[in-house]
Amino acid sequence: MNAPLPTEALGLEPQRLRVQGDGVELAVYRWGKSDAPTLLLVHGYPDSHEIWLPLVRELVGDYQIVAYDVRGAGASDKPRKRLDYHLAKLANDLEAVILATSPDRPVHLVAHDWGSIQSWEAVTEPRIQPRLASYTSISGPCLDHVGFWMRERFSQASPRGWLQALGQLVSSWYIAFFHTPLLPELGWRAGLDRAWPWLLNRVEGLRDVASCPTQRSDGQHGVKLYRANFIRSLLRPRPRHTEVPVQLIVPTADRFVRPQLFDRLSQWVPRLWRREVRAGHWQLLVEPQRLAGWLREFVAQREQGHSSRTLDLARVRPQDKAFTGKLVLITGAGSGIGRATLEEFAEQGACVVAADIDLAAAERSAELARALGAEAHAYLVNVGNREELERFATLVEDTLGAPDVVVNNAGIGMTGSVLETPAADWERLLRVNLWSVIDGSRLFARQMVDAGKTGHIVNTASAAAFVPSKAYPAYATSKAAVLMFSECLRAELAGHGIGVTAVCPGLVNTPIIQATRFVGLSPEAEARQKAKTQKVYARRNLSAETVAKALVRGVQRNRAVVAVGAEAHLSVAQWRFAPWLSRRLARLNLIG
Repeated sequence: MNAPLPTEALGLEPQRLRVQGDGVELAVYRWGKSDAPTLLLVHGYPDSHEIWLPLVRELVGDYQIVAYDVRGAGASDKPRKRLDYHLAKLANDLEAVILATSPDRPVHLVAHDWGSIQSWEAVTEPRIQPRLASYTSISGPCLDHVGFWMRERFSQASPRGWLQALGQLVSSWYIAFFHTPLLPELGWRAGLDRAWPWLLNRVEGLRDVASCPTQRSDGQHGVKLYRANFIRSLLRPRPRHTEVPVQLIVPTADRFVRPQLFDRLSQWVPRLWRREVRAGHWQLLVEPQRLAGWLREFVAQREQGHSSRTLDLARVRPQDKAFTGKLVLITGAGSGIGRATLEEFAEQGACVVAADIDLAAAERSAELARALGAEAHAYLVNVGNREELERFATLVEDTLGAPDVVVNNAGIGMTGSVLETPAADWERLLRVNLWSVIDGSRLFARQMVDAGKTGHIVNTASAAAFVPSKAYPAYATSKAAVLMFSECLRAELAGHGIGVTAVCPGLVNTPIIQATRFVGLSPEAEARQKAKTQKVYARRNLSAETVAKALVRGVQRNRAVVAVGAEAHLSVAQWRFAPWLSRRLARLNLIG
């Protein structure tokens, strides 16, 4: 990660202005095309306008870009009184910068951290709203909204609400420290400015971050932002609404501002887009390419009416459900567990993709999802063909974007002893049941990581993963491999915020028996055996819908293994606590 570079080093010497704010003079910097839409960038604490320079480099060719040092920072005036840092004065400063740099055209406001907090004051101020074309907020809530959020959580009877509120208070420990007299200022004077790059490296993982020349002064004066506003806003919150279109960017690895703070934001912001990204508090600013792309999409929508696919999915509406705005892809979605899972995610608001080797069946599943009000797409895919699966993954990424949830569900059945099963049958089964899971996980996990998504991968295993048997060794081997692969992948992807779940259902009444190969039997005997086995599954009557509901709950709770059905739970317990019994039962011929 690269440190913010001086403007001269970027070849981006700005036009420098001095703008009169609310009783202070502000240092303002302007780059780019004067006839293009204006982006106004507002930095946080303990930063100055220089934190934005990598983003300026990404966008300067397309926009007029304005940044300024907020009062108390950089080259702007530094009032000594605490009340001079009140939110109302900060909002007046922002309005003064707009009037000086873009008096005739609304600006697109972009803010981070304390810049976002003070910008919310302006965005929710009716006088200033007409001067704002849009607002992109990163890691900074409206303090009044937080006040109402805290009241709501502490008024709940459930422990979950209290834990959320207490968790945020723990994450915000530094705010209490900033309210202590003199200690924060003494810390900056004692050398915290020199240690700041080291702290960012240890806490955020940012490397090569240089200390700003005004870091010590910025840190000392900036604590007045907290002292002037936090207590009064949290204890006496004001209803603050806005009609400005807001793009909310939520770094899910933010150690200071937890994502749940924004869960009820749509009640204050009717035109809201929410994007989540696996990033820390400052990471988006130090690696600005993804942020630049999102800003281009949002500005294009507001200026020209062009809305990207990913931006459409990010739109938040008051009636949104658990998976609204999420893209869910399911293989083997033409029937059985795949179709039921597609419908369950559709009911939860997701945009769903049905992939199946039978296109007509996939289309039918997509139609059922559309009848539930979901956007749905159907694709013909043979997951047993790696090249075809790779082409499909590329097509999905190019047309719909990286998925949020992938369910590797396609599979086939097979019975027959090891000695009687030809190598070609082994290879076919493992190609579909195991390798398609490996390839699907590998391809789509890479898309999630590259997109910074906190997604989820679900791999359909089976209770047979815990039940050895001489009757179906190939099938049990493939499902046990899927289970172990899922555990390994879960460990690998945890650091990227991507969950992995293995679903292990029991005897589910689905058409899979008709696709099962009974090795060593004549066609007539195989037909009789299929009919007999199907009756067993029908009498058990564990529905695909039951599995689908358990699967979705497993995703929501990030469960490692989801066993479905009494026989599945019994198989897991038996293998763990009485493996000798499982080995004895494996000798029985359960098929035939």
